[in-house]
Amino acid sequence: MNIGFFTDTYFPQVSGVSTSVKILRDELERRGHKVIIFTTTDPDAEVEEGIVRLPSIPFISFEDRRIAYAGFDRCLRIAKKYKLDIVHTHTEFSLGLAGKFVASRMKIPTIHTYHTMYENYTHYIWNGHLISANQVKVLSRLYCGQTSGIISPSRITYDKLKDYGVKTPMQIIPTGVEMPQYDPDLCQSMRNKFGFSDQDRVLLSLSRLSKEKQIDRVIDIFPQVKAAIPGAKLVIVGDGPAREELEQQAKTIAPDIQFVGQIDHEHVAAYYQMADLYVNASESESQGLTYLEAFANRLPIIAKANPYLESVMLNANFGALFDHQEAFAQTVIDFIQAADNKAFEPIQQDDLYALSSEYFGEQVELFYQQVIQNYNKADSKIFDRFYGGVKEIIRDIVIGGDKID
Repeated sequence: MNIGFFTDTYFPQVSGVSTSVKILRDELERRGHKVIIFTTTDPDAEVEEGIVRLPSIPFISFEDRRIAYAGFDRCLRIAKKYKLDIVHTHTEFSLGLAGKFVASRMKIPTIHTYHTMYENYTHYIWNGHLISANQVKVLSRLYCGQTSGIISPSRITYDKLKDYGVKTPMQIIPTGVEMPQYDPDLCQSMRNKFGFSDQDRVLLSLSRLSKEKQIDRVIDIFPQVKAAIPGAKLVIVGDGPAREELEQQAKTIAPDIQFVGQIDHEHVAAYYQMADLYVNASESESQGLTYLEAFANRLPIIAKANPYLESVMLNANFGALFDHQEAFAQTVIDFIQAADNKAFEPIQQDDLYALSSEYFGEQVELFYQQVIQNYNKADSKIFDRFYGGVKEIIRDIVIGGDKID
């Protein structure tokens, strides 16, 4: 197959979406398919074969993300050149519209992955005064309703889209991750770099440093963890709009916390393998790619309970979940003490196939084949129907209404 990915976010912009798109592209190409990625320009991007970049500007109140403002006709010309068989959109915004446009003009099906639970992100757009949760529901239902198939990365996302009223055929296909070899020499080298001993217990937080990731809650509980486990260390990897505020918080209550900043994706495995426990308090994760990366590197996690994590954490050695912030610190302490007492074996390779990129690519490929087989070219007007619906909703937003449900 010749496949077109359409995404507003791609490397060098670091995010779960960028990582998911790259993992899927690499896996599909290993399976013999051709993948062209249509995305936004970026000041730090290098020319790369198979990547088409459209002129773009920073997104409102979210300046490290971008939105395209031109290039639909160019996308269509390139898509025709490569004779695309299917379009796979990874955004509901500019490149998502470009993907719908291309698919409608070429009379080919579209698949969409609903990566982001936007109800948790409305505060980025004029502090939540422009887009409401109800309008997110309407826009999501409209976008997904004019698509041939939906990939939901988790049960949480699937249930939310059903709650929105989405009736498009949908499959739950979690993003898979590469399964790197565990390298004890690399682990020791990294711990030496940070000055950690074998007796220290290293807690790792690795994500974008933004409000919805709730890293402030991780910092809040660290003094309590350290009081119970004197050798506890906390390393925070990543960058983002909340970094300065988080560093100030750490200076006040736990000055020994180490902030690393953003790292290249190729170095992520080294940080996971160095650590003893991955900690995350976020409630906004629809698939939690960092959780999967942690597991792939044999690193157990402590995280806020949700149905997705409950479905993948099949063994006690995968970590533990907490329901309330008050239980966060004690959950960390209990798990570290149980691990030190050898209450369970470390994570094993055999536990991980269902989380692998290989399985991910296989499942997406099967879904593509199913959608192509069932596609009716009479559905090719999806772009026009979607665009008409968006105009109605924009008018509602502009006049201050919130009545559509």
